[in-house]
Amino acid sequence: MKATVIKGFGKPEDTFQTIELPIPSINDDEVLIKVKATSINPIDYKIRGGHLPHLVTSFPAILHGDVSGIVEKTGANVPEFKVGDYVYGCIGGVMGIGGALAEYAKADYRLLSKIPKNMDVYEAAAIPLAGITAYEAIFQRADIQPGQKVLIYGGTGGVGHFALQFAKVLGAEVYATVSSEYQAVTAQKLGADHTINYKEETVEHFVNKYTDGKGFDLVFDTIGNQNLKNSFEAVRIKGTVVTTVSLDTINISPIHEKALTFHTVYMIIPIIYNDEAGKQEHGEILKYITELVEQGKVKPLIDERTFTFEQIGEAHNYAEGRKSIGKIIFRL
Repeated sequence: MKATVIKGFGKPEDTFQTIELPIPSINDDEVLIKVKATSINPIDYKIRGGHLPHLVTSFPAILHGDVSGIVEKTGANVPEFKVGDYVYGCIGGVMGIGGALAEYAKADYRLLSKIPKNMDVYEAAAIPLAGITAYEAIFQRADIQPGQKVLIYGGTGGVGHFALQFAKVLGAEVYATVSSEYQAVTAQKLGADHTINYKEETVEHFVNKYTDGKGFDLVFDTIGNQNLKNSFEAVRIKGTVVTTVSLDTINISPIHEKALTFHTVYMIIPIIYNDEAGKQEHGEILKYITELVEQGKVKPLIDERTFTFEQIGEAHNYAEGRKSIGKIIFRL
């Protein structure tokens, strides 16, 4: 089979190569997938660039965890999928576990779900990593109650746009940060009650404007690191901050001073540590997201630019330039 791999870390134009590899053999708990599409997540270009070297155990490495495709073969212990099923999930791309940049990929069946009935196989590739991350943040960490004020940093980003919709499912009043009028309109179409242009409004200003200075009940920060200072400022006393990025050195005194609840989400942990219960949970989360999509309550936001696997380097440059809206899709 053809596979697009990296044989070292570096710039997109210097690292990706297409080579021939054997079709993966599967064990009893795995399925073989004929890959139709994948999507790009920040972890993909961070790995390629050498910023997360501990997640690559050997070269050549097949990146990209998100996959959608058709079941080609099933292991003896696989109870719920059969040959010909259209499935999707976040399957690997780290720790020597092959990702989706190949004609075929193998996957632990527990990580998968059938794709939504009202969605094509290409759109489904936009959901897994970002959708599961947002689900863990909003449904599992945040404990949102109807009517609460929820601020989402990055409201039209890969994770943020799912979080926005999940918060609306739970009955929250959702505020989304944006950087342009186009992003504002997009966030509103997804259900945001209010949009905040972070380039034009200070945290103090919009906290006073929307919460009478009290702060938001929940802040979900998909930017993280130094932006966590803004999240700590924006949240109310005894409120909750959830982030997907906390890899920097910052002053966490506000957590104590406001008696905050603080959570981080790192959804690839079950894959990294081969946690069977965690893998099962990922599959169950995807099944629930599938129901929400089929009910018309959630939909992926897909960037207007799509790429083929042959354009992987161009797509990585596009993603790193932070020019995209929502998720970037690759079609095999």
